[in-house]
Amino acid sequence: MYTIVLIANFTMKTSYRFLYSCRNSAFSGFAPGKCHNTLINSSSDFCFNLNSSREFHTYPSRISGFGPIINETYKVFRGPELSCGQSRVLSSSCRGSVNKGVSSLIGRVVSNVRNYSTPSVETRVNEKNFERIYVQGGVNVKPVVLERIDIDENIGREEGYKVEVDGQDVNKTNSESVNEVVGEVLSPKREDSDIEKEAWRLLQSAIVDYCGSPVGTLAANDPGDKQPLNYDQVFIRDFVPSALAFLLRGEGEIVRNFLLHTLQLQSWEKTVDCYSPGQGLMPASFKVRTVPLDGNKSEEVLDPDFGESAIGRVAPVDSGLWWIILLRAYGKITGDYALQERVDVQTGIKLILNLCLADGFDMFPSLLVTDGSCMIDRRMGIHGHPLEIQALFYSALRCSREMLTVNDASNNLVRAINNRLSALSFHIREYYWVDMKKINEIYRYKTEEYSTEATNKFNIYPEQIPKWLMDWIPEEGGYMIGNLQPAHMDFRFFTLGNLWSIVSSLGTPKQNAAILNLIEAKWDDLMGHMPLKICYPALENEDWRITTGSDPKNTPWSYHNGGSWPTLLWQFTLACIKMGRADLASKAITSAEKRLSMDRWPEYYDTRNGRFIGKQSRLYQTWTIAGFLTSKMLVENPEMASLLFLEEDYELLEICVCALSKTGRKRCSRVAAKSQILV
Repeated sequence: MYTIVLIANFTMKTSYRFLYSCRNSAFSGFAPGKCHNTLINSSSDFCFNLNSSREFHTYPSRISGFGPIINETYKVFRGPELSCGQSRVLSSSCRGSVNKGVSSLIGRVVSNVRNYSTPSVETRVNEKNFERIYVQGGVNVKPVVLERIDIDENIGREEGYKVEVDGQDVNKTNSESVNEVVGEVLSPKREDSDIEKEAWRLLQSAIVDYCGSPVGTLAANDPGDKQPLNYDQVFIRDFVPSALAFLLRGEGEIVRNFLLHTLQLQSWEKTVDCYSPGQGLMPASFKVRTVPLDGNKSEEVLDPDFGESAIGRVAPVDSGLWWIILLRAYGKITGDYALQERVDVQTGIKLILNLCLADGFDMFPSLLVTDGSCMIDRRMGIHGHPLEIQALFYSALRCSREMLTVNDASNNLVRAINNRLSALSFHIREYYWVDMKKINEIYRYKTEEYSTEATNKFNIYPEQIPKWLMDWIPEEGGYMIGNLQPAHMDFRFFTLGNLWSIVSSLGTPKQNAAILNLIEAKWDDLMGHMPLKICYPALENEDWRITTGSDPKNTPWSYHNGGSWPTLLWQFTLACIKMGRADLASKAITSAEKRLSMDRWPEYYDTRNGRFIGKQSRLYQTWTIAGFLTSKMLVENPEMASLLFLEEDYELLEICVCALSKTGRKRCSRVAAKSQILV
């Protein structure tokens, strides 16, 4: 048992921080070195070099013994944060060096440390007024704030640190030394294998810089690819495993930059044939472009894609959900909760939630979406209420409730989140779950039932049960079906939705364990030579022609139609660690490790057993690389995995609003709600 004590002495003096609307962003918390201004959209913007000033944050700990020391004496320094307008027109002339502080230290020592900043603009701007400006005026409108803070001019000098490990003094001269010592104590460092070294080199080479700061990673970085299409862009969905890999390695700057820049891209008025998407929509991807200016000058801009350039022109429903999930992960791992508490970030969360929680014609608590709006971004018959979106939606709702600042302005939203969570969890657990018992029940369904007491509520015809399922489903185990609509159940096994049902606790503890039991029992089908099948089984023959429109990329056992995707490894690993089955994760990682490097890190694999590299698979696919690295680190540090998944929320079962009875709609009884746990 290690005891770590940090003692620091600082000389304080008064200084000031300026917050300006500036095209030259310092989203990472560090000021740019040089800024050349441009006049864009009839609004002048200016930028100051504020490298000399610093901002302090204290980290009060909830763990006994750390609170008084960290709260009173440990200070983390960062440069001033410049709030920017629309990221798409940020100047490329910003060039500056990054001075790494010790903010990652606390996140690695104490996972539940909250980052309370000194008084900032977030606490001084009326939330309602800011939201009105942000929403109605767009992201061009930003307040100019003059704020007084206390700054230590001696921070970073070689004095003032004293580190005690198990009672022994270890003198350190700067923050890097402290980080090194604590990192060694908490997570003994082993040397990376050759394949891990290669993976890290490839991941670093895929980093995209904007205004001199890293903002994401390319979807794929194959130097031999002459037609990258949109694989040379930064995708929100694809960046998540890259972000986790960087966070677990202690490199949080790129993730912070990504979160803030994509936030500034939110709600752009992109259109498809003159029709604008809903406010709060996050882009599927963005690209850094260089725009020429007068006088042989140029600037970098961020050009987002909301689906108006994508194949099929489908807007991404999952981008905003992944953004919220990643925002929570960033706070949990780094301890930088101040980012979540910023007014612009809080407003961004609310915009996404308002878009998802908007009333419509749908009667179900699940989210109604079009085909191709998630990881499976081509026509595959997943329109309606696909499991993947429901699992991500549930997770995003829980993450948002955890991060939202509760006040008079957000009380109604929190109440709506709770009601939706309880109804959604009941709906998915009750109607999406199938095992041998449930399939036998469906096999004996009566149809055309008209009443509130109907057993077959969605008028499912028993003939829909496919023949392959009757022989495939094991005695011990079950899974969530892919989709549920009136008179339609999609019995395909969709891996991402089932894994994220485990990670987010959308399924009951018993159901979550049964999903892993099924994967273990059907290992050859779902894992094969390269984990993991994106769905099982593949659509073939007439089913393929009718459902996919004869899509030549989604031929049977290829791409989304039963292809194997190594990036799913990190989510499988996370689910296994949560359920105490790390052995399954290690087995899958070992299987993938044998081929990934040799096959040049492909996007996906083809054939029923995943033996061939996908016929149109991109090589050096970044989320394949990042998924492997994240899986390795999670297995070696399961305590970090516990920061990423969500445990069962028993309070939700107390407010379950879903039952129908002879007297009409009413709240479920507590006994009925609690029975859904099935521990």
